[in-house]
Amino acid sequence: MATMTPRTLSGFMELLPPAQQQLERIMEILRTTYSCYGFTPLDTPAIEASEVLLAKGGGDTEKQIYRFTKGDTDLSLRFDLTVPLAKYVALHYNDLVFPFRRYQIGKVYRGERAQRGRFREFYQADIDIIGDGKLSVLNEAEVPAIIYQVFSKLGLSRFQIRVNNRKILNGFYAMLGLTQQSGDIMRTVDKLDKIGTEKVAGLLTGELGLTMEQADEILKFIAITGTNQEVLTALEGYRGRHELFDLGLTELSTVAGYLGDFGVPEENFAVDLTIARGLDYYTGTVYETTLLDHPEIGSVCSGGRYDNLAEYYTNKQLPGVGISIGLTRLFYVLGEQNLLNPALPTAPADVLILPMTEDLSPAIALATELRNTGLRTQIQWEEKKFKQKMSYADKLSIPYLILLGEDEISAGVVACKDMNAGTQEKLSPADAIAHIQAGLAKLNEGSVILG
Repeated sequence: MATMTPRTLSGFMELLPPAQQQLERIMEILRTTYSCYGFTPLDTPAIEASEVLLAKGGGDTEKQIYRFTKGDTDLSLRFDLTVPLAKYVALHYNDLVFPFRRYQIGKVYRGERAQRGRFREFYQADIDIIGDGKLSVLNEAEVPAIIYQVFSKLGLSRFQIRVNNRKILNGFYAMLGLTQQSGDIMRTVDKLDKIGTEKVAGLLTGELGLTMEQADEILKFIAITGTNQEVLTALEGYRGRHELFDLGLTELSTVAGYLGDFGVPEENFAVDLTIARGLDYYTGTVYETTLLDHPEIGSVCSGGRYDNLAEYYTNKQLPGVGISIGLTRLFYVLGEQNLLNPALPTAPADVLILPMTEDLSPAIALATELRNTGLRTQIQWEEKKFKQKMSYADKLSIPYLILLGEDEISAGVVACKDMNAGTQEKLSPADAIAHIQAGLAKLNEGSVILG
């Protein structure tokens, strides 16, 4: 029988074990941080009925979605984690307690052109807070604290959470008589960082047909900069001209006002009027997070407030606020930039036991004792030469080796070898466990990302 050449499809990432361990570390930090803020884990099916995922219909979603039939059933792979969440909340509304706070880390699928750093299958890490009828703006104030904790625990310090409010923008465009074009204007202004002021002005007056005066007024408005308080003070000069603008400014001031209480330093937070987010369903606070030393990466965490999560599935009003981290892309770019800490352990085990006797019972009992203390333990009982067994441990970067022979068993000790230091000593099993745990604590002291 002819053999088939194995291959991985373009746009689908497969990691070698050490890199997978690095990704798992990042996921664990996300899980523990989200849980610390009272979010519950959630998993939704990767495959849904196409009519559920395409309720909004049209646009890039329908073009990029992976869609297929099984028998008479029209099915699709999930495009993001938000639409399945909307279905989930609508379906289980009577069984959930609101505000409903969930986090989800899962793979999503988009049939777009694969390119460097862009994948067709990738992990997203989302949190959302869903209200029943109403949802306090204080939830929007808490979200920057969660973003700050996530990236700080990953080891980053030079990042900035940029925040705006869509009500401010919609109210401002209403002042100019541009309500009908506000969505197109915001999508155009959202390109400011990529194409610059001059080209944005050209698009506003060209494609969108605005007058030069309107374009100048918009560019002047979004150019308001300074400290957070200076920006908010400048915005106060517009207060009283439109009700929606005033509401948005009050919300934005509330979000900024609680920063200190939530433990977010001002240098990691910026009120930025250019942030609009491309999706029309955002209706209040919007967020984008960037790494200051790597602007080429773009936003590494984004999201915002929306008025009605599940409007396509229920007539109940379910407002919410959420953020999403494109985890696979972030991981890829961090690796490309050599920002993933290579010093952290990536071995599949903490300890490798090498039995030196025919009777394996003592080695198995010792492995059970080690595992009961939380140490990840392997036993190497393959019929290989001693040098090959040592090479196995070395190639996997297993930090500790335990040799167990007749002499050790008779004396009630183990020979514990520190593979990094190259030292070996005979210890009681209890002392060996304490020695290994202390050594592992030092090995794990570093951050996942080199800040």
